[in-house]
Amino acid sequence: MNEPSKDAYDAEYLVLHEFAKAAKEKLSVESWDYIMGGAETETTFKRNRQALDSVAFRPRVLCDVDDIDASGTLLGCPMRIPVLLAPIGSLQDFIPGGGAGPTLAAERFGNMHMLSSTCHPGLEEVAAAAPDYQKIFQLYVRGDRAWVDDHIRRAIDVGYVGFCFTVDLDAYGRRERDLAKRHKTTSRQKAKGENFQYRFSWDDIKRIRDEFDIPLILKGIATAEDAAMAVEHGINVVYVSNHGGRQLDHGRGGLEVLPEIVSAVSGKAEIIFDGGVMRGNDVVKAMAMGVNAVGIGRLQALAGAAAGVEGMVRMLEILELEIITTLRLLGVRNYDELLKGNYLHACDPIREAGALSAFPLLDEGY
Repeated sequence: MNEPSKDAYDAEYLVLHEFAKAAKEKLSVESWDYIMGGAETETTFKRNRQALDSVAFRPRVLCDVDDIDASGTLLGCPMRIPVLLAPIGSLQDFIPGGGAGPTLAAERFGNMHMLSSTCHPGLEEVAAAAPDYQKIFQLYVRGDRAWVDDHIRRAIDVGYVGFCFTVDLDAYGRRERDLAKRHKTTSRQKAKGENFQYRFSWDDIKRIRDEFDIPLILKGIATAEDAAMAVEHGINVVYVSNHGGRQLDHGRGGLEVLPEIVSAVSGKAEIIFDGGVMRGNDVVKAMAMGVNAVGIGRLQALAGAAAGVEGMVRMLEILELEIITTLRLLGVRNYDELLKGNYLHACDPIREAGALSAFPLLDEGY
């Protein structure tokens, strides 16, 4: 596979930072801060970006890189690039169509979307928007056993290819940008039953694994110990995430925890990673460390807020071009070659990590 054909200089969006600029102009300050903020001091949030910036590349030259394959797979489903549109709560507050928007963008581009259970219009309605296309449903536990089982059956009935439990939300992170403005998203306004998440445990996972025939994903794994537990419980996908720095403050950066988790999983489950990913080279770094797919949250939200479904599709096209360019400049044709070589090196970041530090040209007015 070679470069995407759509890269005309008259395109409305030619570089990724243009989505951030457009989104900020269109969004209210409340919605902007909801997307771009983290918990308390936002230390975990910043460490996500810092971890990505603390890895440099070791390129090889004089390699045949005429034909680049940037595609991937997840749960047996082909993806044009190994990028998952991660679940985002309250999408309906800033993206037309709410949770259906990313699913339609994923269908059009050729990757996957994981729908958040706090998104409108709901799991059946989103499934109906792309009835024949691969998608995953993510659940926050807000009810008893019967309530959970009902959601699993409904997801199976309408064709979701995987079911995800978010497991790092035993308490809702104190997101001070929202609290200081007394801002509540539509999801938070209707939130109830959070006590059920407090009691959700490995025993529940075992029961669900035994009773239902659908691939299971645990999102929010941040240690080798929990990754090993997930494998022991037959989890199909370990989703490495700290909720974009929006839950536990003073956690480690996402990419920093990857080596121990990849080692603990030892090929017995697939791995998704998210945390601060804003560029194609971020995706390549994670793939070089042994993941199967990379989730994008804030970048997805910025593109959707800027230009809806079309914006998310265009963002994925640009991301694909960045991935292909990075692979080619590293001297590899695909991720298998990337994994076989030594293409990463620890380094010191050159700038302070922040919400948009991956886009330094924004500071210069571009």
